[in-house]
Amino acid sequence: MEKSSPKMTGGTREAPVNISPAVAANAEGEEIEVLESTDVLPVAPEDQWKSLFDKYDPENSGFISTERFRDLLETHGSELDPHKLEVLLALADGNADGKICYQDFVNLMSNKRSNSFRRAILQGSRQLKGCSLRDEVGLGLSQRLVRHVAYETLPREVDRKWYFDSYTYCPPPWFILAITIAEVAVFMYYGLQLDRLVLQVSSPSFLKSPLPYHPQLRAQAWRYLSYIFMHTGIEHLSLNMAMQLLVGVPLEMVHGALRIGLVYVCGVLAGSLAVSVTDMTAPVVGSSGGVYALVSAHLANVVMNWSGMKCQFKLFRMAMALVCMSVEFGRAVWLRFYPPAFPPCPNPSFVAHLGGVVVGLTLGVVVLQNYEQRLQEQSLFWIFFYA
Repeated sequence: MEKSSPKMTGGTREAPVNISPAVAANAEGEEIEVLESTDVLPVAPEDQWKSLFDKYDPENSGFISTERFRDLLETHGSELDPHKLEVLLALADGNADGKICYQDFVNLMSNKRSNSFRRAILQGSRQLKGCSLRDEVGLGLSQRLVRHVAYETLPREVDRKWYFDSYTYCPPPWFILAITIAEVAVFMYYGLQLDRLVLQVSSPSFLKSPLPYHPQLRAQAWRYLSYIFMHTGIEHLSLNMAMQLLVGVPLEMVHGALRIGLVYVCGVLAGSLAVSVTDMTAPVVGSSGGVYALVSAHLANVVMNWSGMKCQFKLFRMAMALVCMSVEFGRAVWLRFYPPAFPPCPNPSFVAHLGGVVVGLTLGVVVLQNYEQRLQEQSLFWIFFYA
């Protein structure tokens, strides 16, 4: 029986341990096997990413060259989604510094795209290879839906491919669906209570509800948001729900509930605040402030990226969206100046629509500008936030 000599590991002395040659050989074999297993592309813990990075950074400089990064991608390319492999290879060719630091390496391999991601690709001379996402065949129903959403909302093929491979339906677009279900449920409740579905606002009990906002009741802070659950009638509800679902759900699938919820809630708040300033005698009901914020932001994004947007019939569909918004806004203006059923209290205001449009064209455009970039990394977001 031999005694192993004490070893120094990381500045600490290990206690001597009695091991047999067989155990030592077995341990050495396991160590070799572990080292060889690093050839398999890791997928979770960061220490595994560090081991793989160190393998391609033998000088311990904290950087790996883009050539070595390309070798890594080509070696493990079969384990990556083909679209992601194309994008990562394009990034390696387009990196202006010629090297990739450890944090960038972890972000890239963990599907976290940095702020300079698109810039690096645009600087590269290499173009993404392969056919476009639209030309792919043999996709299932859910994959076709994701592809459709990608072409509806994203202006660049590199973003569409990355989103197509990254989206997992987890979490689902729950915010817009939850808001829609709640608004329909409240409308049906008051429809049964008031015994009418058309022009509920003409009922004497409609504006006595604790939900509508009125400038004279602004001390009740919940009304700044709760008014979205009340609608003047089924015609008002139908137009809002149609635009909210057709535009809001795809946007939430791409940008997430946090961003879309921020734009929606800010549009709602802007609507009640705008009424408080410009139409102080009228109440406000309906989700038009939030809906118009989402639709305006999306339309503005389409216009600013017109050449890159590849959605079908985009000019016709944009015109139809503007027509729907104009019809709903015209209905609100007509109702506001229509003789009220109860003269002391005028009909609901239409100014909330305009507040939502302002939010959509300002905050909404900033939020939807780069879907992979975090809000706190966007200087325009903070300029708007503190303005």
